[in-house]
Amino acid sequence: MDVQLKKGILDVCVLYAISKSESYGYKIISDLQGIIDISESTLYPILKRLEACGCVTTRTAEYSGRLRRYYKITVAGLSKLNSGKTDLLEINAIYKKLFGGKI
Repeated sequence: MDVQLKKGILDVCVLYAISKSESYGYKIISDLQGIIDISESTLYPILKRLEACGCVTTRTAEYSGRLRRYYKITVAGLSKLNSGKTDLLEINAIYKKLFGGKI
């Protein structure tokens, strides 16, 4: 799969996972199980990139004696999520036209 396409899809998946409520790394990975495989080494650079572009905010809180970073989607993140959803629907429509919905 094209790296840029996959990057965009992963961004949308991560934003989707945190769109309903504030979340943290392990929970995001768990929430995406069965949708897309994502490892910690893939997730954290995505979260850092989304934070840098203003799509998520972070806060740190203690949990069971350890610091945990929580991520929350912003208005810009919701906009990127909606744009990504539109892009995925267009990709799906192209796929159906090319292959008739068959793999």
